[in-house]
Amino acid sequence: MAYSSSMPSPQLLEEYCQFFRLLSEPARLQLICQLRAGPMDVAALIEASGFSQSHISRQLGQLQRAGLVSCERDGVRTIWSAEGALVDELCSLVQTRLKRRLENQLAQLQSA
Repeated sequence: MAYSSSMPSPQLLEEYCQFFRLLSEPARLQLICQLRAGPMDVAALIEASGFSQSHISRQLGQLQRAGLVSCERDGVRTIWSAEGALVDELCSLVQTRLKRRLENQLAQLQSA
């Protein structure tokens, strides 16, 4: 996606805000990170996260509506997966930014 120097419309800014609000919930981030490791059903997510089934289902529903996770039926189980490229790109971007910030802070501390 190319960067445009024009100001986004108020509607687009609201969409951005909703997306970042979605990602600001630690439980949703934890579920995304767990699903990046591979597809899981809700029982495995409960075990891995310690969250209740209803909490996980609610969070997965929100992530699915945003296009960050998808699911498919396997008999009676629902298998959830992170939506590969977008989730990987977002995580990589954030990790790179955090690493750079921490390296800068370390350099400042070492020079003090």
